Formats: sequence, structure tokens, C-alpha cells
Amino acid sequence: MPKFRAYILLRLENVGSEWDVCERIKKIFSRDRVTYACPVYGAWDVVVEVTFDELNQLDEVVTKIREDSVLKEVTDETTTMVAARNTYPW
Repeated sequence: MPKFRAYILLRLENVGSEWDVCERIKKIFSRDRVTYACPVYGAWDVVVEVTFDELNQLDEVVTKIREDSVLKEVTDETTTMVAARNTYPW
């Protein structure tokens, strides 16, 4: 069965730290769990794509982002969106 996918959106406290946040995420997560992280325009500053088989794996990523000593200092808010289906044929 295909993996599930979720998107974690981060709103940062300071403009200009977006690329540093992406580099930190790249450093602390494996590529098979966090498949993409990039600054974005709009109400949120960074989007992080996560793939997982079980919900607790997503929870580990969200928790680590919120508790990481570097990320928690620059992150003001997060929200997580989980894809509705893992069987959508895209």
C-alpha cells in the first residue's frame, strides 16, 4: 500500500530565516520521511512534506520540529495537513 502524505506549515518569528530552517530540517530528518522542505510565499513561511505508513511516524516529525532546540527558537506556529487518501492515483 502506498505511503500517506502530510504537509507541515511553519510560520516563523523572523523574516529571513526560511532557508536556515529548511537546512535544519534537511539535517535532522531522513529523506524517506521528510521528502521536501521549501520556503513559500503567503501566510506561512515554510512547507514540509512528510511521508509515513503509520500516524505515529508523522507525530514523531511534528514533535521533533516543535521540540528541536534550533527550530523552536524561530518557529512561531505550525499546522499540519494530512492527505485524505493514500490511494489517489497521481
